[in-house]
Amino acid sequence: MSNTAQSLAGKRIASLLDENSFVEIGAGITARNTDFNMAKAETPADGVITGYGVINDKLVYVYSQDASVLGGTIGEMHAKKISGIYDMAMKMGAPVIGLIDCAGLRLQEATDAMNAFGDIYMKQTLASGVIPQITAIFGNCGGGLALVPGMTDFTFMEEKNAKLFVNSPNALDGNRVEKCDTASAKFQSEETGLVDYVGSEADIFAQIRDLVSVLPSNNEDDTYYAESEDDLNRVCADLANCVGDTSILLSNIADDNLFIETKAAYAKDMVTGFLRLNGQTVGAVANRTEVYDAEGTKTDSFDAVLTRKGAEKAAEFINFCDAFEIPVLSLTNVTGFKADIHSEKGVAKAAAKLTYAFANATVPKVNVVVGKAYGSAYSVMNSKATGADMTFAWPTAEIGTMDAKLACKIMYPEATAAELNEKAAEYAALQTSAVSAARRGYVDTIIEAADTRKYVIGAFEMLFTKRDDRPGKKHGTV
Repeated sequence: MSNTAQSLAGKRIASLLDENSFVEIGAGITARNTDFNMAKAETPADGVITGYGVINDKLVYVYSQDASVLGGTIGEMHAKKISGIYDMAMKMGAPVIGLIDCAGLRLQEATDAMNAFGDIYMKQTLASGVIPQITAIFGNCGGGLALVPGMTDFTFMEEKNAKLFVNSPNALDGNRVEKCDTASAKFQSEETGLVDYVGSEADIFAQIRDLVSVLPSNNEDDTYYAESEDDLNRVCADLANCVGDTSILLSNIADDNLFIETKAAYAKDMVTGFLRLNGQTVGAVANRTEVYDAEGTKTDSFDAVLTRKGAEKAAEFINFCDAFEIPVLSLTNVTGFKADIHSEKGVAKAAAKLTYAFANATVPKVNVVVGKAYGSAYSVMNSKATGADMTFAWPTAEIGTMDAKLACKIMYPEATAAELNEKAAEYAALQTSAVSAARRGYVDTIIEAADTRKYVIGAFEMLFTKRDDRPGKKHGTV
């Protein structure tokens, strides 16, 4: 490694990668612009360290911006170095990780820098769906640079000093940073959903290493499976108690109880993340009605409904999994769509995107109905009709158009309370039980909650060689 290793940008790379594995590329590059006294400016590596190394012996390409060089601003050569790393990563089929700490576009280089900035966007576009792209923000990431994490697959943000914005908080009409810090990690993770994980620098490096370990290196990588010593037939005795907080349920059925949740602070009614099942990486999408902290205290609760944010979050995640041939597991517990004016502005479009994402995905898809599955909201959540390859249901699951009592009130408006109860019991048995759905072929197997792990593992192993031919087209438009 060159002298730039002693900078904060270099130390970040060293903290992220396996020890002594980093090889720097382009250490001798400096700015070539001479306008506005730039000829006298020292720009070692032009403010960005680029190269390659390994994470748990897996090849990755890295760029790390050096804020000590002209504020880490992006000039012509700075951007070309990043573009060059993308070219190499796509040739080798390896992830790109960007460590961002930048004051923005270098004004002294104006249109040259702006054009090179556009080159980065182009490289990201070409790399999307080919290699995983990860961004970690440690300082400023503003203006046009904010599009970079927006175009990557996963974004991490340091909790105290990182700032992410297109327009700074003080530039927003009617806002000041003291009123609402729209550039903060809290806002970007909880409100915009752009950030997957917030933490200290050390936490972020550990999380990125975990994520890279479970992801394929590229869209054709079939070597990222791991050996698992966890019993594939392991019984999860208390799984039925986790129906509310499905992130805990997923942790329980995962190999070694490891579940990597994405966008955990955003749209908490929908869980997305990765787990291994008998060594195979699987992407999980699950409805959630309760949130519990590490001490077992309930911190939040939701209705069992699909929200706009939850549907958008899930659709984006499924698209990533499908692009990289990662099987998808869904856990369904939903009774309808969120009903308020704010949600109504976008829930139909968001639900359509989620429906399309599930239906369009050609990877193996397994659904487990762990609670209620009512109406068109169930159709959206990876139902048999929209392409689930295998559908399991717990014995207590309810699958139908709506709650049995409500349905009977509509069908028998003049009935007494006793008559309604009798009709509701009959309706539940004939129309909304797991057994009735299984009789119609909408559920493949009714399983005990404690046996979920072994059935899901068996299903994905059976589906390992799945091939799904679709009509020829350039791409869909939903």
